[in-house]
Amino acid sequence: MFFPISDDNPSKTLPLITYILIGICVFVFFLQILSEMNPIIYYNFGFIASNFFNSNSFVDAFIPVITSMFIHGGFAHIIGNLLYLWIFGDNVEDSMGRARFVLFYILCGASGAILQGIVDPTSNIPMVGASGAIAGVLGAYLLLFPQANVRCLIFIIIFIQMIRVPAFIVLGIWILGQFFSLPGSLDSSGGTAYLAHIGGFLTGMILIPFFKKTNVRLLQEKNSIPWAMESNFNLRKNSNKIETNDFINNFINKSEDEVKKRK
Repeated sequence: MFFPISDDNPSKTLPLITYILIGICVFVFFLQILSEMNPIIYYNFGFIASNFFNSNSFVDAFIPVITSMFIHGGFAHIIGNLLYLWIFGDNVEDSMGRARFVLFYILCGASGAILQGIVDPTSNIPMVGASGAIAGVLGAYLLLFPQANVRCLIFIIIFIQMIRVPAFIVLGIWILGQFFSLPGSLDSSGGTAYLAHIGGFLTGMILIPFFKKTNVRLLQEKNSIPWAMESNFNLRKNSNKIETNDFINNFINKSEDEVKKRK
């Protein structure tokens, strides 16, 4: 089981928009807590498919698409979303610039929401969360930096270790999980909007060649050796620190040491 913490891919500029998006989501969620998670917030600012497809005004229909991206359903929802945005958002923003990143983020989120709404255009259940937009960021990152290494916590029986896992594996497992979870979510009873995740992810992959700067290449090379174990949980991005520890050898050595201690 991989639990991503950070990556080894430092950005060249301050990811101001990424930080602002995270800040807005946290602030809005704080307001939700103060309101005791009042359901009226979801109905007033969430994306409701029936309202969107039956609206006579494009502006009135599209505003909830944007506001829904900053509302979340609970702590697990917002923590999971913002963790992925913090890990991958800075590099995608760096690849295209701040203004384009704002437009890119909105388009990915809107595409995911609308695709989910097409499944049941008569639904009155509000959809909230930044998942579709952040999924677009993940799709863009996959095409830009597939070999970048993501620092992940791995749980091996009673051991917890930090290892570097290639981004294409981490993100590949994530998107496959969305497809496998999709069949059970295609109903009108609510739940996780997996189709919005898939729609946002595919939109990000489609848009990134057009949104990236001309000097930014797709499919860039890795910055460090994959599958290396790290002795500390360093959350900072550092491309200079390259360890040659082999994952399997380290695991075997630690296992042998543990066996000797128990003897």
